[in-house]
Amino acid sequence: RNQRTKEEVKANARHILVKTKDEAERLMQTFASGGTTFSALAQQYSTCPSGRQGGSLGSFKPGTMVKEFDAVIFDPETEIGELYGPVQTKFGYHLIVVDKRTGDVN
Repeated sequence: RNQRTKEEVKANARHILVKTKDEAERLMQTFASGGTTFSALAQQYSTCPSGRQGGSLGSFKPGTMVKEFDAVIFDPETEIGELYGPVQTKFGYHLIVVDKRTGDVN
C-alpha cells in the first residue's frame, strides 16, 4: 500500500471568452505582438464575468470546468504560462493561460 499522500490535483488559470473563432484568433495575434497584456485583453473583450479580474478563474479541481477546458488545463503537456487556444466549448471560444498546476495529473 502506498503511504505517500497524493497531492490534490488543482490548477489556477485565466481565460478570455469570445463568441467567434475569428475574434479569438485576432486576440491571440494581438497578444503575440506584445502590445498588451492578457489581463487587459480579458477586461476589454471577454464575455465572461471573470474578465473584470483579468480573466482569472482562481483555483479549481478537474471536473469543475467543461471537459474541453479541463482537457487543456490538466494536460501534463500544457506548459505553465503559455497561451493556448482557441478552445471551443458550448460557451464560445476560449484563450487559456495556466498559471499553476499542482498534484499528480495522471
